[in-house]
Amino acid sequence: MRNDSSLRIIVTGLIGQHPSLGGVTWDYLQYALGLARLGHDVYYFEDSGQWPYTNKGGPSGNDWVARECGTNVEHLAKTMARFGLQGKWAYHFPTARQWYGLSGENRRRVIESADLLINVSGTLEHPENYRGVKRLIYIDSDPAFTQVKLALTQEHADFCDRVNAHDMHFSFGEHFTSVIPDTGHHWRPTRQPIVLSEWQSSMAPRNVYTTVMSWTSYKPISYAGRSFGQKDVEFKRFVQLARKVQPVALEVAMHELEHTDWQSDHEDWPPKVCEQVGTDSLTPYELLTLLGWRVVDPAIVCADIDNYRAYIKSSKAEWSVAKNGYVAGRAGWFSCRSACYLAAGRPVIVQDTGFGTALPTGEGILAFGTMDEAIAAIHEVEAHYERHAHAARAIADAYFDSDKVLQRLIEEIFGSGN
Repeated sequence: MRNDSSLRIIVTGLIGQHPSLGGVTWDYLQYALGLARLGHDVYYFEDSGQWPYTNKGGPSGNDWVARECGTNVEHLAKTMARFGLQGKWAYHFPTARQWYGLSGENRRRVIESADLLINVSGTLEHPENYRGVKRLIYIDSDPAFTQVKLALTQEHADFCDRVNAHDMHFSFGEHFTSVIPDTGHHWRPTRQPIVLSEWQSSMAPRNVYTTVMSWTSYKPISYAGRSFGQKDVEFKRFVQLARKVQPVALEVAMHELEHTDWQSDHEDWPPKVCEQVGTDSLTPYELLTLLGWRVVDPAIVCADIDNYRAYIKSSKAEWSVAKNGYVAGRAGWFSCRSACYLAAGRPVIVQDTGFGTALPTGEGILAFGTMDEAIAAIHEVEAHYERHAHAARAIADAYFDSDKVLQRLIEEIFGSGN
């Protein structure tokens, strides 16, 4: 039963799609959980059109598409029940065109009565099927890449149609620059909501700086003579950092699986690295290990939401590069993962994407653009750790608290006159 001030809201995501990626679950869960804690009547729909996949290629080692979705549905059902959303979710398994969770009749009832659908990361395959909802909202979590794809209309026509099907558009890019193509949309700034009570920590951290990352997430994209690449491009610039800051330990949780066709300049390692270890037959995982980085398997250390959260809380701080497209675009993107580090009271040392226009930097968040700046930031956190840890949590309270972020989002949606 809804009260007079509550809204019926559908949140979309990829929780079921990625049962072994704890961070992905948190990305979408915190929208649903945060809205529910504000008193709204929240439902979670997963209708991405993406087929579940097997991380290691299945029994044959080369069968990447899962033929059944029991693991996915179980993960989603348990997650929703754990946070009080049992009976309020629906999952579409595209391989068999079958729905799980809410019945067809109940899904239609929710869609026809919903005040708002928040399409997080544009995860709905066919948002036009949800026009029964009063307002459809697009959350762009991939600024620069999203706008470049929209500018390349002929190459990404289906994507353009999906984005255009929404009533309002928000972006984690909080300060677009001239590098970002003008798509004709009004991109309103927003950021990841963090349910702060889930991240409070009294745990004593290990003496190690960590991050959770993929070497590449998808193929690079080009526009107007500029390439928008992945983390591989930027990490190569800092690959010798681990040796330069010893005895401080730097650790990355990164899968060994390598998508060579997604890499930018995959042979373009710094000359000194080629001289020291060679690069012809080594994977990035192997190269980083040889160059002094600790490299761990995320499937072991942070595969579910509890282990992911524990991994962050157990870290002294985060050190991470950003995708090359975020660095090139300078749109002010800030990582959902880094926001969780802040909420746990862990300082973050992260590559500058222009986020200083929206977030405070220097204490708690330290931005870097060069090797010297990265080294100096680590030394600064080492020298004044408690000050930076305290500042980290204060920034999370002020800028990422789900109550504040989501209330502001709703007020802008319904107070905009659109």
